[in-house]
Amino acid sequence: MAAAAVSEAWPELELAERERRRELLLTGPGLEQRVRAAGGRLPPRLFTLPLLHYLEVSGCGSLREPGPGLAQGLPQLHSLVLRRNALGPGLSPELGPLPALRVLDLSGNALEALPPGQGLGPAEPPGFPQLQSLNLSGNRLRELPADLARCAPRLQTLNLTGNRLDAFPAALFRPGALPLLSELAAADNCLRELSPEIAHLASLKTLDLSNNQLSEIPAELADCPRLKDINFRGNRLRDKRLEKMVSGCQTRSILEYLRAGGRGGCRSRGKAEGPDREEARRKRRERRKRECGEGEEAWVDEASRLLLRVLHVAENPAPLTVRVSPGVGDVRPFIVGAVVRGMDLQPGNALKRFLSSQTKLHEDLCEKRTAATIATHDLSAIRGPLLYAARPPEDLRPLSSARWTSAWRTVSSQKPPAGTPSDGPTCSVHPVDRPLGAPGSQGQGPGAAAAAGGGGAQEAEEEAERVGPAQIKKTTCDLFLEVTSAASLQICKDIMDALILKMAEINKYTLENKDEGSLSDHEADAIPGQVPGPRATPGAEQAGSAPLVVEQVRVVDEEGHLKVVYPSKTDLDLAAAHVTVLR
Repeated sequence: MAAAAVSEAWPELELAERERRRELLLTGPGLEQRVRAAGGRLPPRLFTLPLLHYLEVSGCGSLREPGPGLAQGLPQLHSLVLRRNALGPGLSPELGPLPALRVLDLSGNALEALPPGQGLGPAEPPGFPQLQSLNLSGNRLRELPADLARCAPRLQTLNLTGNRLDAFPAALFRPGALPLLSELAAADNCLRELSPEIAHLASLKTLDLSNNQLSEIPAELADCPRLKDINFRGNRLRDKRLEKMVSGCQTRSILEYLRAGGRGGCRSRGKAEGPDREEARRKRRERRKRECGEGEEAWVDEASRLLLRVLHVAENPAPLTVRVSPGVGDVRPFIVGAVVRGMDLQPGNALKRFLSSQTKLHEDLCEKRTAATIATHDLSAIRGPLLYAARPPEDLRPLSSARWTSAWRTVSSQKPPAGTPSDGPTCSVHPVDRPLGAPGSQGQGPGAAAAAGGGGAQEAEEEAERVGPAQIKKTTCDLFLEVTSAASLQICKDIMDALILKMAEINKYTLENKDEGSLSDHEADAIPGQVPGPRATPGAEQAGSAPLVVEQVRVVDEEGHLKVVYPSKTDLDLAAAHVTVLR
């Protein structure tokens, strides 16, 4: 009877065990009551799913502690998201060790302290040896664990925004403590001092300490060899010129000012430094640059790289979700989606190059749409959540083009529309006679025969992508992308990777050649890897390095269970040397 009761209370766990799922999402209005009945903890049965790679439990005001058994029961966990719950004041028992964990999100809880035994995990050996991203924002932390760096030595991103911290632990900045840390966010805290030892963060690129109680910024911050973006707004600095600079000047100007010692050429709280000490400091900066493989050539090389910044669902106030109808299982069951922001399609032939690159991907990687199909939409014309379903043609709400509606009558019966708002019109339609990749689907079905006579499946699909309320225009800057396939989920991901890479290449080339007007198709084909010719406009280095933002999109089943999220940590793992992905 007891086992039956547990099964009734947690049907998601039974389903995950039966289907050997690697991803599990627990949320919704019914979750809070069930967790309260379990004593404010997660059910022990959850920790008997050793295949889980991704676990999220969010929005549960009755969840006060994860409960014992998590570390032992989920050894393969890569991502653990426990946001917007009521965890706190500590974690009992501590979460780790979790040797495979790469992403840990504890944001929006009630954590006040993370002492040994009630914190993240052990320091010796490291409890999180592979952890790359730690989000502790929106809690009540007054101090950080002194051994945080030893517990998670490979940390790359640390988000501490919105706590009550008045200082960083000294061990956080000791030489070699966090050699890979590239992003540190601690805005909206009570920080009173920033140690000059922060210069030991050799990989630091982004630092946000806005809205704290800092009175000084150490000159040593300028010694961070890779620092590109800083935010000190909302602090009452003693140096009023510097206070104005942090509100309106670029990072490079601020760092140059600090490097010169601030107002009057003084450094380190106004104490004058002789030429010997300044020379020693210069040599130390050069040594750090050499140790990081960073010199002038590396700086120029990095400026020419393509940047993609991934915005995780946990960081997105309005993430897009695609719900999958069971009916697509027999037609085209696999879909991944992504939102890309920051495209510039207005100059010259940028829009033409973008559409041309999509056609080429359909011809090559998509194997003339037999392996997969791409669709791109103007995000401003789409309202979520979206529905991915299979419907007969008579059930589809036609778009504005009569030619498009007529074309659909020449193809066969089942078409799964991807990106269909549950109460709105169809955003895109992919005509299917039989599942793509099935025997006889390589251009031999009735749709292909009609195409050969003019007006068949492929022509109709291409026309569908160019009309309707969500068509891509020159003014489009934010896009929703989808890739669907009957072959495999991995094909969808590989093609999405290629599409986003191509978009980054096109966008960088467009930004660097804005003043050149129309660009030839030959120039467009020459984009990959490096742009042709020294034709960049003044300031193109800064414009070209502006990253495209790729927002994660979740695909869920009818009951809201997670099927896939893109891009995950294993996606956009691009081998191209000219691409940097910021996660």
